[in-house]
Amino acid sequence: MTFKTTFSALTLGLTASLMTHAATTVTIGTVNNGDMIRMQKLSQAFEAQHPDIRLEWVVLEENVLRQRLTTDIATQGGQFDVMTIGMYEAPIWGEKGWLTPMTDLPADYDLNDVFPAVRNGLSAKGTLYALPFYGESSMTFYRKDLFDAAGLSMPRQPTWSQMMTFARTLHKPDQGQYGICLRGKAGWGENMALMTTIANTFGARWFDEQWKPEFTGPEWTEAVKFYVDLLGQYGPPGASSNGFNENLALFNSGKCAMWVDATVAGSFVSDASQSKVAGKVGFALAPKQVTDKGAGWLWAWALAVPVSSDAKDAATTFVTWATSKAYSDLVAEKYGIANVPPGTRQSTYDNPEYMKAAPFAAMTLEAMSKANPKDKTLKPAPYVGVQFAAIPEFQAIASQVGKLIAGALAGSMPVERALQSAQNITLREMKRARYYASR
Repeated sequence: MTFKTTFSALTLGLTASLMTHAATTVTIGTVNNGDMIRMQKLSQAFEAQHPDIRLEWVVLEENVLRQRLTTDIATQGGQFDVMTIGMYEAPIWGEKGWLTPMTDLPADYDLNDVFPAVRNGLSAKGTLYALPFYGESSMTFYRKDLFDAAGLSMPRQPTWSQMMTFARTLHKPDQGQYGICLRGKAGWGENMALMTTIANTFGARWFDEQWKPEFTGPEWTEAVKFYVDLLGQYGPPGASSNGFNENLALFNSGKCAMWVDATVAGSFVSDASQSKVAGKVGFALAPKQVTDKGAGWLWAWALAVPVSSDAKDAATTFVTWATSKAYSDLVAEKYGIANVPPGTRQSTYDNPEYMKAAPFAAMTLEAMSKANPKDKTLKPAPYVGVQFAAIPEFQAIASQVGKLIAGALAGSMPVERALQSAQNITLREMKRARYYASR
Protein backbone atom coordinates (compact mmCIF):
# COMPACT_ATOMS: atom_id res chain seq x y z
CA MET A 1 0.00 0.00 0.00
CA THR A 2 1.38 3.38 -0.97
CA PHE A 3 1.68 6.31 1.33
CA LYS A 4 -0.97 8.13 -0.72
CA THR A 5 -3.44 5.27 -0.32
CA THR A 6 -2.75 4.99 3.39
CA PHE A 7 -3.20 8.75 3.88
CA SER A 8 -6.50 8.70 1.99
CA ALA A 9 -7.80 5.82 4.08
CA LEU A 10 -6.85 7.58 7.30
CA THR A 11 -8.49 10.79 6.12
CA LEU A 12 -11.71 9.01 5.22
CA GLY A 13 -11.72 7.21 8.56
CA LEU A 14 -11.17 10.41 10.50
CA THR A 15 -13.88 12.21 8.53
CA ALA A 16 -16.35 9.41 9.18
CA SER A 17 -15.48 9.47 12.88
CA LEU A 18 -16.03 13.22 13.07
CA MET A 19 -19.33 12.93 11.23
CA THR A 20 -20.46 10.21 13.63
CA HIS A 21 -19.71 12.42 16.61
CA ALA A 22 -20.83 15.73 15.10
CA ALA A 23 -22.93 17.72 17.56
CA THR A 24 -26.58 18.42 16.84
CA THR A 25 -27.19 22.17 16.73
CA VAL A 26 -30.25 23.44 18.60
CA THR A 27 -31.22 27.02 17.71
CA ILE A 28 -33.09 28.77 20.54
CA GLY A 29 -35.16 31.90 19.99
CA THR A 30 -35.72 33.76 23.26
CA VAL A 31 -36.56 37.15 24.71
CA ASN A 32 -33.95 39.48 26.23
CA ASN A 33 -35.39 39.34 29.76
CA GLY A 34 -33.04 38.80 32.68
CA ASP A 35 -34.08 35.23 33.46
CA MET A 36 -33.52 34.14 29.86
CA ILE A 37 -30.11 35.80 29.74
CA ARG A 38 -29.26 33.89 32.91
CA MET A 39 -30.46 30.68 31.24
CA GLN A 40 -28.10 31.33 28.34
CA LYS A 41 -25.16 31.72 30.73
CA LEU A 42 -26.02 28.56 32.66
CA SER A 43 -26.52 26.52 29.49
CA GLN A 44 -22.79 25.76 29.51
CA ALA A 45 -23.64 23.21 32.18
CA PHE A 46 -26.14 21.59 29.81
CA GLU A 47 -23.60 21.42 26.98
CA ALA A 48 -21.07 19.85 29.34
CA GLN A 49 -23.61 17.15 30.19
CA HIS A 50 -24.60 16.73 26.53
CA PRO A 51 -21.46 17.08 24.37
CA ASP A 52 -23.45 15.85 21.38
CA ILE A 53 -25.69 18.96 21.50
CA ARG A 54 -24.55 22.47 20.60
CA LEU A 55 -26.76 25.42 21.51
CA GLU A 56 -27.12 28.46 19.27
CA TRP A 57 -28.88 31.48 20.75
CA VAL A 58 -31.00 34.15 19.09
CA VAL A 59 -31.87 36.67 21.82
CA LEU A 60 -34.26 39.44 20.75
CA GLU A 61 -36.41 42.25 22.10
CA GLU A 62 -39.92 41.00 22.85
CA ASN A 63 -41.80 42.55 19.92
CA VAL A 64 -39.11 41.46 17.43
CA LEU A 65 -38.97 37.94 18.86
CA ARG A 66 -42.72 37.49 18.57
CA GLN A 67 -42.71 38.67 14.98
CA ARG A 68 -39.83 36.37 14.02
CA LEU A 69 -41.30 33.32 15.75
CA THR A 70 -44.80 33.88 14.39
CA THR A 71 -43.50 34.18 10.84
CA ASP A 72 -41.31 31.10 11.20
CA ILE A 73 -43.99 28.89 12.73
CA ALA A 74 -46.69 29.95 10.27
CA THR A 75 -44.47 29.27 7.26
CA GLN A 76 -42.90 26.15 8.80
CA GLY A 77 -39.55 27.79 8.14
CA GLY A 78 -37.60 25.65 10.58
CA GLN A 79 -35.23 28.43 11.68
CA PHE A 80 -35.75 27.62 15.36
CA ASP A 81 -35.62 24.37 17.29
CA VAL A 82 -36.76 25.93 20.57
CA MET A 83 -39.19 28.84 20.78
CA THR A 84 -39.89 31.01 23.81
CA ILE A 85 -43.65 31.50 23.72
CA GLY A 86 -46.47 31.90 26.22
CA MET A 87 -50.02 31.13 27.21
CA TYR A 88 -51.38 32.90 24.14
CA GLU A 89 -49.39 31.07 21.48
CA ALA A 90 -49.02 27.58 22.97
CA PRO A 91 -52.65 26.40 22.81
CA ILE A 92 -53.38 28.11 19.48
CA TRP A 93 -50.24 26.89 17.72
CA GLY A 94 -50.52 23.49 19.36
CA GLU A 95 -54.06 22.98 18.13
CA LYS A 96 -52.94 23.92 14.62
CA GLY A 97 -50.39 21.10 14.77
CA TRP A 98 -47.39 23.45 14.72
CA LEU A 99 -45.85 22.38 18.06
CA THR A 100 -44.48 19.07 19.30
CA PRO A 101 -46.56 17.70 22.20
CA MET A 102 -44.69 17.55 25.48
CA THR A 103 -45.28 13.91 26.34
CA ASP A 104 -43.23 11.10 27.88
CA LEU A 105 -41.36 13.44 30.21
CA PRO A 106 -38.88 11.78 32.60
CA ALA A 107 -40.33 10.83 35.98
CA ASP A 108 -38.04 13.20 37.88
CA TYR A 109 -39.46 16.13 35.89
CA ASP A 110 -42.52 15.86 38.18
CA LEU A 111 -45.10 17.54 35.95
CA ASN A 112 -47.68 17.36 38.74
CA ASP A 113 -45.53 19.82 40.68
CA VAL A 114 -46.26 22.48 38.02
CA PHE A 115 -49.23 24.67 38.94
CA PRO A 116 -52.41 23.44 37.19
CA ALA A 117 -53.24 26.95 35.95
CA VAL A 118 -49.87 27.13 34.21
CA ARG A 119 -50.16 23.64 32.71
CA ASN A 120 -53.67 24.35 31.48
CA GLY A 121 -52.62 27.66 29.97
CA LEU A 122 -49.98 25.90 27.85
CA SER A 123 -52.30 23.10 26.74
CA ALA A 124 -55.00 22.55 24.14
CA LYS A 125 -57.65 19.85 24.55
CA GLY A 126 -55.65 18.23 27.33
CA THR A 127 -52.33 18.10 25.47
CA LEU A 128 -49.35 20.06 26.80
CA TYR A 129 -47.45 21.91 24.06
CA ALA A 130 -44.81 23.89 26.00
CA LEU A 131 -42.95 23.61 29.30
CA PRO A 132 -43.02 26.67 31.59
CA PHE A 133 -39.76 28.48 32.23
CA TYR A 134 -41.38 30.94 34.63
CA GLY A 135 -44.90 32.04 35.48
CA GLU A 136 -46.15 35.46 36.48
CA SER A 137 -48.99 37.76 37.28
CA SER A 138 -48.64 41.52 37.69
CA MET A 139 -48.29 43.50 40.90
CA THR A 140 -47.43 46.88 42.37
CA PHE A 141 -43.84 47.67 43.30
CA TYR A 142 -43.34 50.75 45.46
CA ARG A 143 -40.60 52.50 47.40
CA LYS A 144 -41.31 51.96 51.08
CA ASP A 145 -38.78 54.64 52.08
CA LEU A 146 -40.46 57.28 49.92
CA PHE A 147 -43.91 56.31 51.18
CA ASP A 148 -42.74 56.51 54.80
CA ALA A 149 -41.09 59.90 54.26
CA ALA A 150 -44.29 61.27 52.70
CA GLY A 151 -46.55 59.73 55.35
CA LEU A 152 -48.27 57.50 52.80
CA SER A 153 -49.55 53.97 53.28
CA MET A 154 -49.91 51.50 50.41
CA PRO A 155 -52.99 49.25 50.74
CA ARG A 156 -52.71 45.53 50.02
CA GLN A 157 -54.57 46.28 46.79
CA PRO A 158 -54.74 49.98 45.93
CA THR A 159 -57.22 51.52 43.51
CA TRP A 160 -55.96 53.26 40.40
CA SER A 161 -57.38 56.50 41.83
CA GLN A 162 -55.18 56.04 44.90
CA MET A 163 -52.22 55.36 42.61
CA MET A 164 -52.85 58.73 40.95
CA THR A 165 -52.83 60.45 44.36
CA PHE A 166 -49.63 58.68 45.42
CA ALA A 167 -47.96 59.49 42.11
CA ARG A 168 -48.88 63.17 42.39
CA THR A 169 -47.34 63.36 45.87
CA LEU A 170 -44.13 61.52 44.99
CA HIS A 171 -43.47 63.03 41.56
CA LYS A 172 -40.30 65.15 41.83
CA PRO A 173 -38.83 65.32 38.33
CA ASP A 174 -36.37 68.04 39.32
CA GLN A 175 -34.79 65.41 41.58
CA GLY A 176 -34.93 62.68 38.95
CA GLN A 177 -37.81 60.97 40.75
CA TYR A 178 -41.00 60.12 38.88
CA GLY A 179 -44.29 59.29 40.52
CA ILE A 180 -44.93 56.16 38.52
CA CYS A 181 -43.45 54.07 35.72
CA LEU A 182 -45.71 52.00 33.45
CA ARG A 183 -45.41 50.28 30.11
CA GLY A 184 -45.91 52.64 27.18
CA LYS A 185 -44.10 50.83 24.37
CA ALA A 186 -46.48 49.64 21.66
CA GLY A 187 -47.03 45.89 21.47
CA TRP A 188 -49.77 43.39 22.22
CA GLY A 189 -47.58 41.95 24.98
CA GLU A 190 -46.11 45.30 26.02
CA ASN A 191 -48.44 48.28 26.57
CA MET A 192 -51.59 46.29 25.76
CA ALA A 193 -50.91 43.71 28.46
CA LEU A 194 -50.95 46.47 31.07
CA MET A 195 -53.65 48.55 29.36
CA THR A 196 -56.01 45.58 29.16
CA THR A 197 -55.71 44.92 32.91
CA ILE A 198 -56.37 48.61 33.64
CA ALA A 199 -59.38 48.51 31.32
CA ASN A 200 -60.64 45.34 33.02
CA THR A 201 -60.72 47.10 36.37
CA PHE A 202 -62.61 50.06 34.87
CA GLY A 203 -65.31 47.61 33.77
CA ALA A 204 -64.21 47.32 30.13
CA ARG A 205 -63.79 44.25 27.93
CA TRP A 206 -62.37 43.71 24.46
CA PHE A 207 -65.58 42.26 23.04
CA ASP A 208 -69.21 41.97 24.08
CA GLU A 209 -70.95 38.61 24.06
CA GLN A 210 -71.56 38.88 20.30
CA TRP A 211 -67.84 39.59 19.66
CA LYS A 212 -68.39 43.25 18.91
CA PRO A 213 -65.44 45.41 20.09
CA GLU A 214 -66.20 48.09 22.69
CA PHE A 215 -63.40 50.65 22.38
CA THR A 216 -65.74 53.61 21.94
CA GLY A 217 -67.68 52.75 25.09
CA PRO A 218 -67.39 54.77 28.32
CA GLU A 219 -65.30 52.14 30.14
CA TRP A 220 -62.45 52.01 27.61
CA THR A 221 -62.57 55.79 27.17
CA GLU A 222 -62.28 56.41 30.90
CA ALA A 223 -59.54 53.81 31.34
CA VAL A 224 -57.32 55.09 28.52
CA LYS A 225 -57.82 58.74 29.49
CA PHE A 226 -56.83 57.85 33.04
CA TYR A 227 -53.72 55.96 31.84
CA VAL A 228 -52.64 58.82 29.56
CA ASP A 229 -53.19 61.41 32.30
CA LEU A 230 -51.42 59.37 34.99
CA LEU A 231 -48.36 58.53 32.95
CA GLY A 232 -48.33 61.84 31.09
CA GLN A 233 -48.34 63.91 34.26
CA TYR A 234 -46.40 61.76 36.68
CA GLY A 235 -44.35 59.37 34.56
CA PRO A 236 -40.83 59.68 33.13
CA PRO A 237 -40.13 61.51 29.87
CA GLY A 238 -40.54 59.38 26.77
CA ALA A 239 -42.83 56.90 28.52
CA SER A 240 -44.31 55.76 25.20
CA SER A 241 -40.95 54.11 24.42
CA ASN A 242 -40.66 52.18 27.69
CA GLY A 243 -41.46 48.48 28.05
CA PHE A 244 -40.68 46.00 30.80
CA ASN A 245 -36.88 46.18 30.54
CA GLU A 246 -36.72 49.98 30.29
CA ASN A 247 -38.95 50.45 33.34
CA LEU A 248 -37.00 47.83 35.28
CA ALA A 249 -33.83 49.83 34.65
CA LEU A 250 -35.55 53.05 35.75
CA PHE A 251 -36.93 51.48 38.92
CA ASN A 252 -33.66 49.80 39.87
CA SER A 253 -31.79 53.08 39.45
CA GLY A 254 -34.15 54.78 41.91
CA LYS A 255 -36.10 56.91 39.45
CA CYS A 256 -39.59 55.41 39.97
CA ALA A 257 -41.60 55.77 43.17
CA MET A 258 -44.04 53.10 41.92
CA TRP A 259 -44.21 50.58 39.13
CA VAL A 260 -46.95 48.13 38.11
CA ASP A 261 -45.61 45.22 36.09
CA ALA A 262 -44.78 41.53 36.02
CA THR A 263 -44.27 39.75 39.33
CA VAL A 264 -41.10 38.20 37.90
CA ALA A 265 -39.38 41.56 38.46
CA GLY A 266 -39.47 40.85 42.20
CA SER A 267 -36.12 39.08 42.18
CA PHE A 268 -34.44 41.83 40.14
CA VAL A 269 -35.61 44.76 42.27
CA SER A 270 -34.58 42.83 45.42
CA ASP A 271 -31.09 41.97 44.19
CA ALA A 272 -28.52 44.36 45.60
CA SER A 273 -26.07 43.51 42.82
CA GLN A 274 -28.34 45.14 40.24
CA SER A 275 -30.78 47.33 42.17
CA LYS A 276 -29.92 50.51 44.03
CA VAL A 277 -33.25 50.27 45.87
CA ALA A 278 -32.96 46.65 47.06
CA GLY A 279 -34.36 46.39 50.58
CA LYS A 280 -36.52 49.50 50.09
CA VAL A 281 -39.19 47.93 47.89
CA GLY A 282 -42.70 47.01 48.98
CA PHE A 283 -45.11 44.75 47.11
CA ALA A 284 -48.87 45.01 46.67
CA LEU A 285 -51.45 43.49 44.37
CA ALA A 286 -52.03 45.15 41.00
CA PRO A 287 -54.51 48.04 41.35
CA LYS A 288 -58.27 47.66 41.06
CA GLN A 289 -60.90 50.30 40.32
CA VAL A 290 -64.64 49.59 39.95
CA THR A 291 -63.77 45.88 40.10
CA ASP A 292 -60.77 43.77 40.98
CA LYS A 293 -61.56 41.26 38.23
CA GLY A 294 -58.73 41.08 35.72
CA ALA A 295 -56.51 43.44 37.73
CA GLY A 296 -53.48 41.15 37.51
CA TRP A 297 -52.62 39.21 34.40
CA LEU A 298 -51.67 35.55 34.09
CA TRP A 299 -48.75 34.52 31.90
CA ALA A 300 -45.98 32.00 31.58
CA TRP A 301 -42.93 32.28 29.38
CA ALA A 302 -42.44 28.73 28.16
CA LEU A 303 -40.23 26.72 25.86
CA ALA A 304 -41.71 24.83 22.92
CA VAL A 305 -40.36 22.71 20.06
CA PRO A 306 -41.88 23.41 16.63
CA VAL A 307 -42.70 20.44 14.41
CA SER A 308 -40.56 22.10 11.72
CA SER A 309 -37.41 21.49 13.80
CA ASP A 310 -34.96 18.93 12.42
CA ALA A 311 -33.53 18.43 15.92
CA LYS A 312 -36.64 17.64 17.95
CA ASP A 313 -35.06 15.09 20.29
CA ALA A 314 -32.12 17.33 21.19
CA ALA A 315 -34.42 20.37 21.50
CA THR A 316 -36.78 18.48 23.81
CA THR A 317 -33.83 17.38 25.92
CA PHE A 318 -32.81 21.01 26.38
CA VAL A 319 -36.35 22.26 27.09
CA THR A 320 -36.80 19.56 29.73
CA TRP A 321 -33.50 20.51 31.39
CA ALA A 322 -34.16 24.27 31.37
CA THR A 323 -37.57 23.91 33.04
CA SER A 324 -36.62 21.21 35.55
CA LYS A 325 -36.12 21.21 39.30
CA ALA A 326 -32.42 20.57 38.63
CA TYR A 327 -32.19 23.84 36.69
CA SER A 328 -33.79 25.72 39.60
CA ASP A 329 -31.22 24.14 41.91
CA LEU A 330 -28.45 25.31 39.57
CA VAL A 331 -29.79 28.89 39.63
CA ALA A 332 -29.97 28.76 43.43
CA GLU A 333 -26.38 27.54 43.61
CA LYS A 334 -24.97 30.15 41.22
CA TYR A 335 -27.19 33.20 41.86
CA GLY A 336 -28.99 32.59 45.17
CA ILE A 337 -32.29 30.88 45.89
CA ALA A 338 -34.34 34.09 45.54
CA ASN A 339 -33.49 34.08 41.83
CA VAL A 340 -34.92 30.69 40.88
CA PRO A 341 -37.52 30.97 38.09
CA PRO A 342 -40.79 31.84 39.87
CA GLY A 343 -44.42 31.05 39.38
CA THR A 344 -44.32 27.51 38.00
CA ARG A 345 -43.81 24.91 40.73
CA GLN A 346 -45.57 24.32 44.03
CA SER A 347 -42.34 22.91 45.51
CA THR A 348 -40.68 26.32 45.11
CA TYR A 349 -43.26 27.92 47.39
CA ASP A 350 -43.25 24.98 49.80
CA ASN A 351 -39.56 25.65 50.42
CA PRO A 352 -39.19 27.82 53.58
CA GLU A 353 -35.72 28.90 52.48
CA TYR A 354 -37.14 30.39 49.28
CA MET A 355 -40.03 32.10 51.04
CA LYS A 356 -37.61 33.63 53.54
CA ALA A 357 -35.15 34.79 50.88
CA ALA A 358 -37.77 36.15 48.45
CA PRO A 359 -39.81 38.99 49.99
CA PHE A 360 -41.99 39.10 46.87
CA ALA A 361 -42.85 35.39 46.83
CA ALA A 362 -46.07 35.42 48.88
CA MET A 363 -47.50 38.31 46.84
CA THR A 364 -46.54 36.59 43.58
CA LEU A 365 -48.36 33.44 44.66
CA GLU A 366 -51.45 35.40 45.73
CA ALA A 367 -51.53 37.43 42.51
CA MET A 368 -51.26 34.32 40.35
CA SER A 369 -53.94 32.51 42.31
CA LYS A 370 -56.35 35.45 41.92
CA ALA A 371 -55.92 35.71 38.14
CA ASN A 372 -58.74 33.89 36.36
CA PRO A 373 -58.62 33.80 32.54
CA LYS A 374 -62.26 32.66 32.41
CA ASP A 375 -63.65 35.33 34.75
CA LYS A 376 -61.68 38.53 34.26
CA THR A 377 -64.23 41.19 33.25
CA LEU A 378 -67.11 42.84 35.08
CA LYS A 379 -69.54 41.99 32.26
CA PRO A 380 -69.48 38.53 30.64
CA ALA A 381 -66.94 38.15 27.82
CA PRO A 382 -66.79 35.44 25.14
CA TYR A 383 -63.01 35.01 25.23
CA VAL A 384 -60.49 33.34 27.54
CA GLY A 385 -57.47 35.33 28.78
CA VAL A 386 -56.88 38.11 31.29
CA GLN A 387 -54.60 40.45 29.33
CA PHE A 388 -55.33 38.96 25.93
CA ALA A 389 -58.14 37.27 24.05
CA ALA A 390 -57.18 33.72 23.13
CA ILE A 391 -58.13 33.90 19.45
CA PRO A 392 -55.66 33.72 16.53
CA GLU A 393 -56.59 37.21 15.30
CA PHE A 394 -55.77 38.92 18.60
CA GLN A 395 -52.03 39.32 18.07
CA ALA A 396 -52.41 41.33 14.85
CA ILE A 397 -55.35 43.37 16.15
CA ALA A 398 -53.77 44.22 19.51
CA SER A 399 -50.46 45.17 17.88
CA GLN A 400 -52.28 47.83 15.88
CA VAL A 401 -54.33 48.99 18.87
CA GLY A 402 -51.12 49.20 20.92
CA LYS A 403 -49.65 51.64 18.41
CA LEU A 404 -52.74 53.84 18.69
CA ILE A 405 -52.63 53.85 22.51
CA ALA A 406 -48.90 54.66 22.41
CA GLY A 407 -49.70 57.50 20.01
CA ALA A 408 -52.27 58.92 22.41
CA LEU A 409 -49.74 58.67 25.26
CA ALA A 410 -47.12 60.46 23.17
CA GLY A 411 -49.62 63.23 22.39
CA SER A 412 -49.78 62.61 18.66
CA MET A 413 -53.55 62.08 18.74
CA PRO A 414 -56.46 62.56 21.16
CA VAL A 415 -57.62 59.53 23.15
CA GLU A 416 -61.04 59.61 21.47
CA ARG A 417 -59.54 59.45 18.01
CA ALA A 418 -57.19 56.63 18.99
CA LEU A 419 -60.09 54.61 20.36
CA GLN A 420 -62.29 55.30 17.34
CA SER A 421 -59.49 54.03 15.10
CA ALA A 422 -59.06 51.01 17.39
CA GLN A 423 -62.78 50.31 17.09
CA ASN A 424 -62.72 50.57 13.30
CA ILE A 425 -59.67 48.32 12.92
CA THR A 426 -60.94 45.68 15.34
CA LEU A 427 -64.47 45.67 13.98
CA ARG A 428 -63.18 45.21 10.43
CA GLU A 429 -60.97 42.28 11.44
CA MET A 430 -63.69 40.61 13.52
CA LYS A 431 -66.12 40.84 10.60
CA ARG A 432 -63.48 39.53 8.22
CA ALA A 433 -62.82 36.56 10.52
CA ARG A 434 -66.61 36.03 10.85
CA TYR A 435 -66.76 36.42 14.61
CA TYR A 436 -69.12 39.34 14.30
CA ALA A 437 -71.77 40.21 11.72
CA SER A 438 -73.55 43.60 11.62
CA ARG A 439 -77.16 43.43 12.62
